[in-house]
Amino acid sequence: MSEERTRILQMVNEGKISAEEGARLLSALRESTPKGKSSGGTAGRWFRVRVTDVETGRTKVNVNLPLSLVNVAIKMGARFAPEINDIDWDELMQAIREGAEGKLVEVQDSEDGECVEVFVE
Repeated sequence: MSEERTRILQMVNEGKISAEEGARLLSALRESTPKGKSSGGTAGRWFRVRVTDVETGRTKVNVNLPLSLVNVAIKMGARFAPEINDIDWDELMQAIREGAEGKLVEVQDSEDGECVEVFVE
């Protein structure tokens, strides 16, 4: 079983995502890598989301997904962070499709003392 598939199933098992979201991710993963081959421009690239505690610097959440699943991941992430209204998700997706790399988003939540960072590597 692929590492990506195992991670998705683990997130469903832990209740981090719903079974329906897990099924969509698994379907997208199957479609993006037919017969074990990587898709064109996203081969070897990763979509990474990291949430850290601002005070201690300790990582609270670290999610790594193949870039081929970025559409689903961004839609899910937007649902979990509705307070981030000033990010244009369509513009972010366009930048990723055009090959953007490195840190794309950094948001600090002073109320919860958390920093959310989104990377493409």
